[in-house]
Formats: sequence, structure tokens, C-alpha cells
Amino acid sequence: MAWALKLPLADEVIESGLVQDFDASLSGIGQELGAGAYSMSDVLALPIFKQEESNLPPESENKILPFQYVLCAATSPAVKLHDETLTYLNQGQSYEIRMLDNRKMGELPEIDGKMVKSIIRVVFHDRRLQYTEHQQLEGWRWNRPGDRILDLDIPMSVGVVDPRANPTQLNTVEFLWDPSKRTSVFIQVHCISTEFTMRKHGGEKGVPFRIQIDTFKENEAGEYTEHLHSASCQFKVFKPKGADRKQKTDREKMEKRAPQEKEKYQSSYETTILTECSPWPEVTYVNNSPSPSFNSSHNSFPVNEGNGSPNHQPEPVALLADLSSHLLRRDSESNQNLLPTATPQEAQQWLHRNRFSPFCRLFSNFSGADLLKLTREDVIQICGPADGIRLFNALKGRVVRPRLTIYVCQESQQQTREQHQKHENGDGSGNTFFVYHAIYLDELTAVELTEKLAQLFSISPRQISQIFKQGPTGIHVLVSDEMIQNFQDETCFVLDTMKAETNDGYHIILK
Repeated sequence: MAWALKLPLADEVIESGLVQDFDASLSGIGQELGAGAYSMSDVLALPIFKQEESNLPPESENKILPFQYVLCAATSPAVKLHDETLTYLNQGQSYEIRMLDNRKMGELPEIDGKMVKSIIRVVFHDRRLQYTEHQQLEGWRWNRPGDRILDLDIPMSVGVVDPRANPTQLNTVEFLWDPSKRTSVFIQVHCISTEFTMRKHGGEKGVPFRIQIDTFKENEAGEYTEHLHSASCQFKVFKPKGADRKQKTDREKMEKRAPQEKEKYQSSYETTILTECSPWPEVTYVNNSPSPSFNSSHNSFPVNEGNGSPNHQPEPVALLADLSSHLLRRDSESNQNLLPTATPQEAQQWLHRNRFSPFCRLFSNFSGADLLKLTREDVIQICGPADGIRLFNALKGRVVRPRLTIYVCQESQQQTREQHQKHENGDGSGNTFFVYHAIYLDELTAVELTEKLAQLFSISPRQISQIFKQGPTGIHVLVSDEMIQNFQDETCFVLDTMKAETNDGYHIILK
């Protein structure tokens, strides 16, 4: 009987223990979902919510951004979850960007009541095009003379002070604004995404661009050079009304998808919020493979005032008195090789010049010797496959061999030295030393040759009207793409110039 009495007691104990365990589990759930313990930052720290680490400085991941920029254009609904938003714009249409002050009370008091400077850029999203950005923009400039890639619609803008658009930087505008006042800037993008595709036969997918805004405050010297904030977003540009049709097409495609498939895509929002990114490497853009149109000083291009006819034989003149010294100085400034003797500061500058700014923080204490000791596997592990291979190749100074190399010399220089040699020797005998300059061509086009010759003489490509090659009996043949493709490698030419008869440009003759 005693044994029979113990059984209910044991059941009560077991049941009581199960109840306590169940209560404890419910209590734990309550604590996890309670308002006091729930942290959105913990959720955002999950890998699926993290953006590419190289885009953000490490110390800025959890801070509240001082400014926010909102592009008043709808995002596409055909973008998968956790991917970056994509916005469609119409070519030449004005779009508003709202410049919002997002500072907390007491944050950045030094800019209270003062202006800040913002620079808006249209840049390439694809890395492949980023590496050749200068050549891409120069090609666009050549095909669309007088046009700009990015413009400000000043009459519609509000709160914008001292707007500027550098005529040599077609994709950049800048202005001052007061964060304490309402500011809205209206922009117009005049290029379209398909202008930069590899094949142009119709129906290609256009390349994506980025709108990037960098904001600076004034330093003690009155210059706006102290960086405050940068943000960007991805977008594509279509011909007028094309963005509306593309948005409608994406929306119709999403409506046809199954409900479980729709859950994998983002909703379309009426506006696009620019997300924080690294500041644009200003030094890299200006100093990497500089061309005359991006230099602050433009040298003159003196030629004789002949009759302008291709049949006229001009008198020899000096294109540039100090051309040789200028080229030597330019070559030394654009030297891309990192030396083992470089200090950590010089190594940082080298990284900036070669577009490795996102990794400057990782290599902040590395000297030139430290970087050069890194193996290919080390660099890939630190920077990832794409940037790692590019950085390793840059460190080792690997150069892609050009498709065609030609050598050019000024006719004035050659004739002047010949006359000087004859004067010294009496009969013109003896060894004469001529200085030739190498021109490397990759695309084998007349446009590329024009740009390289303009770069050689530190002038704008627009100042070169035509390029002729002297043929049999002294005739002048217009240089075309096909002619350049048939040039023999390492051919030598003597350059002569004459003023064009129709404009302020010049003709160049290859002899």
C-alpha cells in the first residue's frame, strides 16, 4: 500500500518539473523578444545584412551618419533581397536630391551656421570600367563635343550656393549649402548606359553607374578639404521615357511570379536613399594617366601662320621649347612602381594613386618593402580575388604590352640640330643625336592617336583638326583607323604642324 501511495507523489514531482521547465522556456522567449533586450543592430550585423566590407570604414559601422541624401526616383522591384538597390533615370530629365541634416544634438558643432561643400559625381559601378574611367570619359567627350555627363538644374534647385561645373570634368558638379536650411539639388544625367557597352548593335544591357556625393567642411585656411561624409547609389540611364518603360516592365514581371518567388525580391520604393561609402579618391582621378584636359595649366601650341592648305609646306617651328624636359618630368610623376624605400606615408599615396583607397587602412603601417614582400596568396586573402590580383600585379609592376608602338620626333628639332651640326662640322658630317618619344596604341584608332599626340604636346584633343601622313610625291593622306592598323610596329615619324584653315585647330603631318 505504501508503494501505491508513492506513485502519485512521483508523478506530481515529474509534472511539477516539466511545468517549471516549460515556464522557464517561455520566460526565455519573453526575454529575447522583449523591448529591452531586442537590438536591431544585432540583426543588422548578420552576414546577410552586411554590405561589402571594403565600402565602409570599420569605425563607422554603428555610428549615426551626419547627413543623408535622398534621390527622388523609384527603385526597381526586380532586385533580390539584400542586394543593392537599382534606380532607373531618364536621360536629360531633372531629378531631385534632398540634402538632409541628420546630426544629433551637439554633433559637429563646428559647422553650425556655416556652409559645407558637396561634390556630386557620376562614376562607373563596374570595376572593369573603373580601371579605364579616364579613357572612357575622354572617348565620350570626343564623341559628344560640348556636352556634359552631369549638369545641375540651377533654376529648380533650392538652397544651393555657388554652384560650379568644371569644364574639364564632365561628370562632376559641386556647390555649397547650409545644413540648417532646406536644400534640394536637381541633377541631369546626359549619358546613357548603353554608350559604354562593349558591343553596340542594339539590345545590349546598359552598364550601371553610381551617383556619389562627398561632403566637406571648411578648414582654418578657408578651404573645403576636411571630409565629413560620403554616400552613393546604383542607377542606370535610359533614353527619354525609357526608364519609365523599364520600371513598368520590371513591375509586370514581378506580378507574374509565384508568391514564394516574390518574397526573394525587394519592394519598390518611391525614393532612393544613398548609402554610406568611402570618399572618392580625388588624387587618383587627377593624377592617374593625366591628360592635358585634366591639367590646371595648358601650354600653348605654337605653329606657323601658313595658308592652312595641306599642300603647303610650313616653315619649321618649335612646338614646345621645353618639350623634352616636360615629358621627363611627367613620366617621373606618373611612375606607378612602388619602391622598396617608400615610407608608410608614400606607400599610402601610392595606394591612393592606383585606386586601392579602400585598403589604405589595412596597410596603414606598411612601408614599400613590406608591401613588396607580400605573396600573391597573401594579397588575395587580404583584399579578395579581384582586387588582390590587381594589387599584386601593380606591386610587381607588370605592364600589358601595347598592340602598336610608334616613335615621333619634332621636325623643327631635327632640322635645328642638323643646321647646328652643319655649322660645327662645316659639311654636315658626323653623328647627329635626335630625341624621339614613344607613343603606345592599344585601340589602333585615329581618335586614340589624336589623344596620345595631344597628351604629348599638353594640349586638348580638340585643337588637333586632322592628322595626315606624307605619301609619295609629298601628298598628304588622311590618317584613318585602317591606316593605323597597317602601321608597322616601331615605325619612326617626324612631326610637322600647320594651322587649320577652318578653325583655331592645327593639322599634324607624319613624315
